[in-house]
Amino acid sequence: MRQRKMAVFSIFMLLLSLGLAVYSVMSYKGSSSAASGQRGSGRMQMSIHDSTGTASNPPGEFKRYGFSPASGGRFGENSSSSTFAWPIAIYAVIFFGLAAAGYFILKKKRFEVRITDRRLLLWSMLGTGLLLRIAAAPWIAGHPFDINLFKSWAASAASDLTGFYLNGSSDYPPFYVYILYIIGQLTNTVTLSSYSTLLIKLPSILADAATAYLLYKVGRRYLTYEAGLLIGLFYVFNPAVFINSTVWGQVDSFFTLIIAAAIYLLSEGKLVWSTVILTLSVLMKPQGIIYLPILFFALVAARKWRSWFASAASAVLTLLIVILPFSIGQDPLWLYDLYSGTVNEYPYASVNAFNFFAFLGANYKPDTDTLLIFSYHTWGLIFIVLSTLFSWWMYIRTRSIRFASACALLLIAMVFTFSSSMHERYLFPAAALSLLAYTYLKDRRLLWLAGGFSLTIFVNTYYIYYNSTNGGSSYGLTLFLTSSLNIVLCIYLAKILWDCGSAYQQRPLPRSDQQVTVQQIP
Repeated sequence: MRQRKMAVFSIFMLLLSLGLAVYSVMSYKGSSSAASGQRGSGRMQMSIHDSTGTASNPPGEFKRYGFSPASGGRFGENSSSSTFAWPIAIYAVIFFGLAAAGYFILKKKRFEVRITDRRLLLWSMLGTGLLLRIAAAPWIAGHPFDINLFKSWAASAASDLTGFYLNGSSDYPPFYVYILYIIGQLTNTVTLSSYSTLLIKLPSILADAATAYLLYKVGRRYLTYEAGLLIGLFYVFNPAVFINSTVWGQVDSFFTLIIAAAIYLLSEGKLVWSTVILTLSVLMKPQGIIYLPILFFALVAARKWRSWFASAASAVLTLLIVILPFSIGQDPLWLYDLYSGTVNEYPYASVNAFNFFAFLGANYKPDTDTLLIFSYHTWGLIFIVLSTLFSWWMYIRTRSIRFASACALLLIAMVFTFSSSMHERYLFPAAALSLLAYTYLKDRRLLWLAGGFSLTIFVNTYYIYYNSTNGGSSYGLTLFLTSSLNIVLCIYLAKILWDCGSAYQQRPLPRSDQQVTVQQIP
């Protein structure tokens, strides 16, 4: 009877979310009116076209986009509407409360799903998460600066894809420009022209569901169906995921799908395909470089020159396929110049990231300022080197490629928490990687980390999106507590991986087809 009620409830939620999505899209009057009412959109347009560098415009990123760090960074004139702030906060409290309660309940009670209901529950879960996002996305304008910038880039790419960099001032890496090109073409149609905000958010919304499905598949393979379902459920309804793609309108969900897929392929020993996907991650965001050491660890462990050659060839081929259309008429070093400008755009100890430097009160402080002996920038580089070496040591101790997801989680958590120039959203992939690491290592403490990182990601994103009206977040209780928690989570993660490494030295890795019982789900 309980199984039947669960199936009926899942169908009801799917149909309800479908009805809401259809009603929302059909009732929406169009993005143009919403866009015109957003503060700062005019300034954004002015700064895109004005690259002359007058005395009133700061250098670099600030000159192009028309803002000053002293007035609060890139959020100074582009604060977001607080219309949905309370409902999202209430939803987050309910979600984390239910997740914690579910954790303790499942430790004591067996949770099983009949084979006949499994497909229904899976697709109902993913469908409900996807459709609720589609229902909400058109009515939430998103961050006005980022949304309008993506719209401008989409229109520019649709107008002249190969001339995107020649005729504009965008510093965004080339891979996602192809997605923006498709969005721009769809927006040019009469039917979809009024849904530009939804279309900008749609790739990340779809990526949320795709990542949840990937986590489910891995969980089902190495744990049980029920474990995979709960992991996917946790991710697709995670408020930290929802606020990034559906509320803010950023592309971190799309980037995280690429990273999760690459680490999964690497964990399965598919080095060439993992290299291709990791190359795409770097070609989408410079942060993709953070995860390249994991590929290096795997190649060193493989001890085969053929693997090195195949990975290098696949990386070069992927790079050429992506950049060649944009290279016509460009300087030979145009891509290097593009990335150099992007990496150096935010020369600050912290860029609204609630991390160690923000904990010290260095949010939006120049990274050239001195902390003890070295500058913040130098300390950040030192922490990156130490984090990479520690991850490598953990990988070597385990002698297992299945440790890749844990090392990737360690790298992004340590780099975000202890390096300079970090944004509030750079920790986002940790929400998926912690679940992926749990699937492979089966250490229940990683589930607590998944909840902890999800909480800090949500709070950091929520606070900056809704409350940082003057850009650089002021030092307050929220920043102090969230930064402290991130530091504690990083230290706890390092201990967990050390423990797992010691355990892996003493026991063989389970076969890929070996499943654990549902009682092993904490």
